[in-house]
Amino acid sequence: MPLALLALAVGAFGIGTTEFVMMGLLPDVADDLHISIPAAGHLVSAYALGVVIGAPLLAAVTARMSRRTVLIALMVLFVVGNALSAFAPGNGTLLAARFLSGLPHGAFFGVGAVVATTLVAPERKARSVSLMFLGLTVANIAGVPVATLVGQHLGWRATFLGVSLIGLAAIAALAALIPHDHTHASATGLRGELAALRSVPVWLALGTTVAGFGALFAAYSYITPMLTDAAGYADASVTLLLALFGVGATIGNLLGGRLADHAMRGTLFGGLASLAAVLLLFPLLMRTQTTAALAVALLGMAAFVTGSPLQLMVMEKASAAPSLASSANQAAFNLANAGGAWIGGLALAAGFGTTSPALAGALLAVLGLAVAAVAYAVDRRSPHEGRVVAAHVPHEQHTLHH
Repeated sequence: MPLALLALAVGAFGIGTTEFVMMGLLPDVADDLHISIPAAGHLVSAYALGVVIGAPLLAAVTARMSRRTVLIALMVLFVVGNALSAFAPGNGTLLAARFLSGLPHGAFFGVGAVVATTLVAPERKARSVSLMFLGLTVANIAGVPVATLVGQHLGWRATFLGVSLIGLAAIAALAALIPHDHTHASATGLRGELAALRSVPVWLALGTTVAGFGALFAAYSYITPMLTDAAGYADASVTLLLALFGVGATIGNLLGGRLADHAMRGTLFGGLASLAAVLLLFPLLMRTQTTAALAVALLGMAAFVTGSPLQLMVMEKASAAPSLASSANQAAFNLANAGGAWIGGLALAAGFGTTSPALAGALLAVLGLAVAAVAYAVDRRSPHEGRVVAAHVPHEQHTLHH
């Protein structure tokens, strides 16, 4: 695997850290800015809104630019957003800075996934995407806990300065390691990229992402009360247990990439079925501390097995104009985050019990399986339906694979 994938992983590590660290810093930010915890929670929503808006918008605007240039520019925007967060004088400014920080998130992963697949031989495409996503999963093991500790001991502003430094390191790595000859824009340009979003198979793939990762977030959003109220863990143990989720997600991500190169559909169906099974078992697994810890790791593993095949499926259905569709998949991921948390909350509010969000997530995983099955049926009936076909073979397909 080429070193250029390391540059993408460094960027993904910084993005993953800044996305999730705010949850652990909410009390510190609220105290410092003299706002309530719920008001501080809007900072999480502002970032997610930036991702959903920025992913398709920035991918569309930069459709004809060199992808290497786009990746570097997106990380510059990421650094600016996090630096502004560090120096924000009040809640309003911080909200705007968090929104700005979220804008490059989806487009970076979307364009980065396209670049990753051009750097390797065709039979290693899914693995190359999984190695980029490795930065995101490792962020949950190391980046978020360390950044949270930094914020608690040196102040939350120091955390965002640290994340800005990670962004600068990513810019240097991208500039040094991403070769120019692998990053030409699609020959179809903006018109071709937009045409990808008129494809039924692309929308079915995006729907599978929303349902599948909605299943994850329905449970994960309420994992702390499950671990403390149902499994009997102390609050202080939760951070370590969430690192177990990151370990599971990392293993699942690497496993999914390797398996998807051999059988993309089979890996997707197997991952969604495994996710549904794990979530159905959550009420039983949360009865003891040992099995609860196992459940957290299995949840991360089952969910992230599907990450690479989903990303690759969207890109393949968009054919020669994959950047916008690939970025839209990241917007779908964040919609899944918000929607899954909302559905899990409905189960809790209805009085179905502490572990009920996991059962709601199991239903979403089954829905994801159903959508994936429809996508498979459509693909078998008309394999080329909705594909965007370039007028000629893009330059990147002529390059030698390393």
